[in-house]
Amino acid sequence: MILALIQVGGFGIMTMAPLLALLVSGKLRLRMQLTPAAETKSFGIGDVRRVLIGVAGTTLAVELVVEGWLALRFRFGYDRPIAESAYSGLFHAVSAFNNAGFGLNVDSLIPYAQDPWVTLPIALAVILGGLAFPVLLELLRHRTRRRLTGRRTWTLHTRMTLLTTLVLLLVGTVLTCLLEWTNPGTLGRFGWDEKVLNGFLHSAMGRTAGFNAVDIGAMRASTLLMTCTLMFIGGGSAGTAGGIKVTTFAVLAAAIRAEVRGEPNSTVMGRRLAPHVLRQALTVALLAVGLVIGATLALLNVSSAPMEAVLFEAVSAFGTVGLSTGLTADFPDSGQLVLILLMFVGRLGPVTSPPTFWRRTSPTSGRRRSAASTVRSWSGSGSTTSCCRSTRWASGWPTS
Repeated sequence: MILALIQVGGFGIMTMAPLLALLVSGKLRLRMQLTPAAETKSFGIGDVRRVLIGVAGTTLAVELVVEGWLALRFRFGYDRPIAESAYSGLFHAVSAFNNAGFGLNVDSLIPYAQDPWVTLPIALAVILGGLAFPVLLELLRHRTRRRLTGRRTWTLHTRMTLLTTLVLLLVGTVLTCLLEWTNPGTLGRFGWDEKVLNGFLHSAMGRTAGFNAVDIGAMRASTLLMTCTLMFIGGGSAGTAGGIKVTTFAVLAAAIRAEVRGEPNSTVMGRRLAPHVLRQALTVALLAVGLVIGATLALLNVSSAPMEAVLFEAVSAFGTVGLSTGLTADFPDSGQLVLILLMFVGRLGPVTSPPTFWRRTSPTSGRRRSAASTVRSWSGSGSTTSCCRSTRWASGWPTS
């Protein structure tokens, strides 16, 4: 049952229902097409069928490849029965790609901390799931286009997601290794190659995956704070990861850079960002900070644990990560209810509702708005770079 919930939750309730209708009837009505368009950040009504099939195909392909690899490793590397190896591989593959972080061992991936044949495929599935379906589908489409035309063009959203993800993975790996290199409770007991492996694994899992190959409770306070930063940022828009999203972080970083340099406009990779994009990024970040701070204060009132550990639990819940220092079971019922609420809000997104329901629109403007623009406005509520496809800000906003 948990495995099924992980799969349905990762694929998206709003995407699953139209997909089932498509499989049963082979048709999609206009209203049913608007919902998955908002969830998958697709902007063309005619593209929804292709996007839904692509999402399902990509999900199954990644999960089956990782499942097969893990099943073979569990079977021949650990001499487990065939059925147990197959099921364990399937469970970890689904949990990894959907960034759930649920494992079948009480100590997660700690038994495999020195086995890259298990940890690296799981980390790869986590990273692919965190990139989000729109990015994966675009990479697949442009791979085919490049083979046919010899050219490769990516949208700004894809480039921002890939670059920010790569930078965060590298920074997280380096900082984890530096901070925990001599800690006997975490990386100190490994050789240098295993330290790098587990440093990379922690960096990838801290992006909302939830698996751990070392004892989180034994980490230093500085490492916990660094991990909180990774968990707060999260993964890509419209993907299986949580957090404020890497695109939101990239937009805020661009705004800070422009302000420090005294530039009148914020630019990313030569593209000028529209004012509403900056406002939305700031709204997402500040609402998320407010939620985390409020939850941390509430948890501190019902727990005597150190503040860094309580903050870690709150950020992990908001980012739907699942990593824990071991405090979750020690919280009273009121504290666990706070974590549940924080996970629910964090999965929905801090601005899923406010911009949609608080924005004032006149009756005439609402009637004149087309279905495609409705999809664009909906899809913008959870991502700061999935903006109007057909609108350019000055001459810089991408339209592809």
